[in-house]
Amino acid sequence: MNLEPILPMEPVASTSIPNGEDWIAQVKWDGVRVLTYADDGEVRLYNRKKNERTMHYPEITNISEYCSSRSVILDGEVISLGKNGKPSFQRVMRRDGLRNIDRVRIAIESVPIIYMIFDIIYLDGVWIHDKSLHERNQLLSSIITPNEHIQLVPSVYQTQGLFNAVQDQEMEGIVLKRVDSLYTIGKKREDWLKLKNFQDVIAVIGGFTLRHNTVNSILLGLYDSMGRLQYVGHTGTGKMTVSDWKELTKELKEIVTEHLPFNKIPQRHKDAVWVQPKKTVKIKFAEWTEGGALRQPSIEGFIEIPPQECLLERI
Repeated sequence: MNLEPILPMEPVASTSIPNGEDWIAQVKWDGVRVLTYADDGEVRLYNRKKNERTMHYPEITNISEYCSSRSVILDGEVISLGKNGKPSFQRVMRRDGLRNIDRVRIAIESVPIIYMIFDIIYLDGVWIHDKSLHERNQLLSSIITPNEHIQLVPSVYQTQGLFNAVQDQEMEGIVLKRVDSLYTIGKKREDWLKLKNFQDVIAVIGGFTLRHNTVNSILLGLYDSMGRLQYVGHTGTGKMTVSDWKELTKELKEIVTEHLPFNKIPQRHKDAVWVQPKKTVKIKFAEWTEGGALRQPSIEGFIEIPPQECLLERI
């Protein structure tokens, strides 16, 4: 394959909703950002950090089933629906975290995925990131045939209406895009905005507490500019099944340490068991308190990123 993976364009966080004919809105799907590269009969998948995911999502790799072009770069989000019919970050991470091809084959049935495609960057040997969003969307619609695992993300001009609907359904949020916006590879620009229904952060697990020999809460931290892990709260709620808690217990017991990983002893330290700061988790929360802690944190799902990237200064 002649195509090298790129860093995708990212939206800028916003608290206001632009409207008018210059802007469209799309649902912000809670999943894994995946770019599909197809060229010369070969297909590869990469996430937003250019880590390969071809093995993880074979439903996407047979591109001739849904795309009339054999040479493209597509941008989208891989999601998995929960029992309530809404995207579940916890479920899709069960697929994304797999490292064994045999387990992937099993997960195709137990954790089905949908690839929500929202952009095209390269088509038939030509880079088209310098075309307007409107033009790219037209090209995308002309070459993609949706199926069970492939869908195109709809765009609407009713920006406020879509956000209201997302709030009613308690989904993640929306992305707002200028209709004439170019695709700026590897950059954030205010041509794309993201408005979230709730806040989230990826934190490091520094400890846990037990009940009946099973983890019932985790202690969370973020690194400050001095490289110190600062305690930001604890949680024992979220999108976790009984088997999830048992699996987490097994994983955390393998990295137990006598050394305090946090810069200071947390207020909630009674009966806490410390762990090496290796495991990271996506946390949904209401807001930051004045004391620098997360209010109403809950577990969204576990995600593999270097713990050192979980920074307070990015909040």
